[in-house]
Amino acid sequence: MADGKRFFFPATRLILAALVAGVLAGAVAVYVSESGSGNNAPEKVAAAAGKDDTACAAKATRAKTVAAKAVGQVAALQPADPPQSLKSLAFNGPDGKPMTIADHAGKTVLLNLWATWCAPCRAEMPALDALQKEKGSKDFEVVAVNVDTGDDTKPKKFLKEIGVETLGFYRDPTIALFNEAKTRGLALGLPVTMLIDADGCLIAHMNGPAEWSGADARRLVEAALGPSS
Repeated sequence: MADGKRFFFPATRLILAALVAGVLAGAVAVYVSESGSGNNAPEKVAAAAGKDDTACAAKATRAKTVAAKAVGQVAALQPADPPQSLKSLAFNGPDGKPMTIADHAGKTVLLNLWATWCAPCRAEMPALDALQKEKGSKDFEVVAVNVDTGDDTKPKKFLKEIGVETLGFYRDPTIALFNEAKTRGLALGLPVTMLIDADGCLIAHMNGPAEWSGADARRLVEAALGPSS
């Protein structure tokens, strides 16, 4: 009886281990199967992204021409090398619903990532608000995306305190937007600003703050909105 007991429990554990392994294997099989479904959606998305990047890369000369207008107070702006599609960059719109840069198709965008804990970001928000007030139109928008974690209370309170009235309240509390910009080699820290054309192509970018309410910034926007040839 003692011998029987000695071998019963190990055998039982082996059987249970086999059952667990079988369940896990089945789960993995389902995951792999489901991940590959959807009419090859991942491949189609990758192909579309590649096509967009190719179209944007052809704008290298345009990027250099526009970035050449970045002088004085916005001189830190550098041309995209090469220009790339940023259509997939995602964040929440003023209505709180998810959106991407692609939703701004047909409009040149000055995309700025900021946070309340970033002193340089706080300092440049009034200037970004002033630029939007003066140059904002159906063709141009300053899209300042707050990346504070948590709820909207702190960033909304800050913007109210400093009198920001014109900027739309864009948000990404997940930090995913900043991380993607970092992965793309566009962000070292905050603030980071990207000039994106009406086709969703990155034209120029910079790390650090700038005086966006000055004449140099206005001339840069005018150059970005000018004819492409």
